[in-house]
Amino acid sequence: MRLCITGGGTGGHLMIAAALLEAAHKEGHECIFIGSTHGQDRKYFETESRFSAVYFLKTTGVVNQGTLGKFKALFKIFKAFLKSRTLLTKHHIDATYSVGGFSAAPAAFASLSSSTPLFIHEQNAVTGRLNSLLKPYAKSFISAYDSNSSIQGYPVKEVFYKNARVRTELNTIIFLGGSHGARAINNLALSVAQELSNRKIHIIHQAGEADYARVQKEYEKLGISVELYAFTKELDALIARADLAISRAGASTLWELTANGCPALYIPYPYAAGDHQFHNAAFIVKNEMGWCQREGTEVQMQLLTLLDEPLEEKSKKLLSYNTKDVALKMIQEVSLV
Repeated sequence: MRLCITGGGTGGHLMIAAALLEAAHKEGHECIFIGSTHGQDRKYFETESRFSAVYFLKTTGVVNQGTLGKFKALFKIFKAFLKSRTLLTKHHIDATYSVGGFSAAPAAFASLSSSTPLFIHEQNAVTGRLNSLLKPYAKSFISAYDSNSSIQGYPVKEVFYKNARVRTELNTIIFLGGSHGARAINNLALSVAQELSNRKIHIIHQAGEADYARVQKEYEKLGISVELYAFTKELDALIARADLAISRAGASTLWELTANGCPALYIPYPYAAGDHQFHNAAFIVKNEMGWCQREGTEVQMQLLTLLDEPLEEKSKKLLSYNTKDVALKMIQEVSLV
């Protein structure tokens, strides 16, 4: 089978693409990637040798643009749509899998216009605008939050399952602000660092490239030794060592923590489209697998309270909720069409 994987823009979408590529490669299928020059697509896949070809087209998001900006964005998407049609034909693509994000629009519409079967994965509890538009025309629409989804669960790299464990006591805490970092989470980490140090709790902190220097200086002022990263591709190993996570509620990180059995306090990004991060975290809280707190003055108090909370029950629930081989099942469903 020749498969086109498309979508991206953010790390969350691209992690799903990476999981699908891993599964497809194991099954012996050929894959190409169509993404965008805008966003993180190049950073993830420009040198990914398991793709037989990668393409980054000039596209930008349409949402949150002014009238002129929307027109320019749509024109770029139309040009990329024409290019995508050519690429699908050139590589004799049998099916396209969209992982969402503005990067997915050109190849997704090109697939529909050329009668190439389109499959969609929705990463968030709130369906994105593009996926809402395309859903009626897709062969399959997969969502971990939808009980009607033909495949239950979320595509996560195998290593998160491989290193999964039950957390019984808090020795290491990890602060995750997403691929770009989050100033609110960075400030929270700094505000509780002394208390964590007093309790001999080791701190792992991904601060983001933009805020790394400031955070590093603040830890130095506090005289506290921490494991600090700007950005790392070894997140799986860091999560495996952690007993509690403080994290944004982007879908990929949320489900990676779930797969690994690491309980988390989620602090949703307040400006996410459709407040989807809050709804992602609300799903975890509803199933009694973690905690959620909006940004604000109560976050520090909530975190300090959690330091004395038992972790084992939450960790076991996370592991029992796991559905392994989701990406493989998604690829196998495509191959049946």
